[in-house]
Amino acid sequence: MRKTFQEKNINQNKKAWYLFDANNQIVGRLATQIARILVGKHKATYTRHVDTGDFVVVVNADKVSLTGQKWSDKLYYDHTGFVSGLKTKTAKEMLDKHPEEILRRAVWGMMHKSKQAKDQLTKLKIYTGTDHPHAAQKPTEWKAPARKSKAKN
Repeated sequence: MRKTFQEKNINQNKKAWYLFDANNQIVGRLATQIARILVGKHKATYTRHVDTGDFVVVVNADKVSLTGQKWSDKLYYDHTGFVSGLKTKTAKEMLDKHPEEILRRAVWGMMHKSKQAKDQLTKLKIYTGTDHPHAAQKPTEWKAPARKSKAKN
């Protein structure tokens, strides 16, 4: 009888670093790939209750794209905590003021809502330009797996 593999929490120093270029990438599709790496589902040693994910560095976050009319129709909500303190911003306003927040909120929406997910989200580093201060970690550029074409015969 085989036992199910359970990852121990001792491999904290064996985290890899991946580099994503968000230039002309669709936010939702990019966020799913990033969330998968942060959680650790791309590894064979994935264990749900152990943080097996890696670090992710995203550059060119100000050059992401959205499909359809989302630049004007998609709304982001924040609340000040006071009565009538609901603040709304369109995606275009978010891109002008906080372009990295668009991608961060998209990734957070695709993760499990737990204390562990908050810790995993701290491994996400998002920058608006092409420069980042993580060159010493030698991040490898992430190549998305090839998608199967749905050609009809």
